[in-house]
Amino acid sequence: MAQQETAWSMNLDEQLCFSLYAASRAMIGCYRPQLDAVGITYPQYLVMLVLWEREEATVTSIGSALQLETGTLSPLLKRLEAAGFVARRRQESDERSVLVSLTPAGRELREQVPDIQRRVRRATGMSHEHIAELRRTLDQLTRQLRAADGAQPTGTETPTPPRVSAP
Repeated sequence: MAQQETAWSMNLDEQLCFSLYAASRAMIGCYRPQLDAVGITYPQYLVMLVLWEREEATVTSIGSALQLETGTLSPLLKRLEAAGFVARRRQESDERSVLVSLTPAGRELREQVPDIQRRVRRATGMSHEHIAELRRTLDQLTRQLRAADGAQPTGTETPTPPRVSAP
């Protein structure tokens, strides 16, 4: 016998999408004052996480890792470059490709991140294991929704969200 689909509630408090939205806003809000203190925004922090893992990367590969379009990423990179955290240059082997690399100031900024991540992790009130399980669940949800929609992250064929240790 086929399972009958349960009717969805129209109540805001029962919407998965709203819970995800509210949690995302709360997480970014927790990061905001700490990142403000070091001179970067939350989206810039995500770019820096990618670069701290790789030292340098093309704009395309950063966009793939963060699942962002180049048009969204370019202004972030421009501001990070103006702040002295990254340098951009065209690749010699392919003039169409822009390589982004950390500057000494960008490497120094990394030293402040573990304290920020610890404060945010404490603010969640969750254990490391609970955070890891929640990330796995959200990653699975993302893959499932993209598969159902037929969509793929920008610039990549396989969804590969960045692995970071922070919540």
